[in-house]
Amino acid sequence: MPGSWYALWTRSRHEQVVRQQLEQKRFEAFLPTVGRWRRWKDRKKKVDWPLFPGYCFARFDSAERLAILQCSGVVNIVAFDGRIAPVAEHEIDGIRRLVESELQYDPCPFVREGMTVEVVHGPLRGTIGRLLRKGSQARLVLTVDLIGQAVSVQVDAADVKAC
Repeated sequence: MPGSWYALWTRSRHEQVVRQQLEQKRFEAFLPTVGRWRRWKDRKKKVDWPLFPGYCFARFDSAERLAILQCSGVVNIVAFDGRIAPVAEHEIDGIRRLVESELQYDPCPFVREGMTVEVVHGPLRGTIGRLLRKGSQARLVLTVDLIGQAVSVQVDAADVKAC
């Protein structure tokens, strides 16, 4: 087996550089991108931007991590409790299938039901509440703890971020 997938934390705007260096060193690299229109004074062009800014993925054996860390632009390998943490194969496969498809996709905040979230767009911008249901439309619950009362409102899931 060729090793596990790992998430690499990169310097700002160095994702492509890291991917190229990994491939030069013969590591399997994956940098999912999303097309965005970029406007200059004289033209407009569709440019590929990293789907997950600041991250690139690489498949390697954990014993090879020094070679990974020596790539210019790599800050670190994502780890928990001091140990590098592999990314599940099915998660990489799912993202790969999506970016290779013709489907339209956009990054969205990673929020779960029950999380405390802040509204970042719209008339409720700056409001903090608890996410009740997630989907294309989510319910945001605003509470007044002191009196034990709450109100819920429908919001677009893309308009909230985890606190």
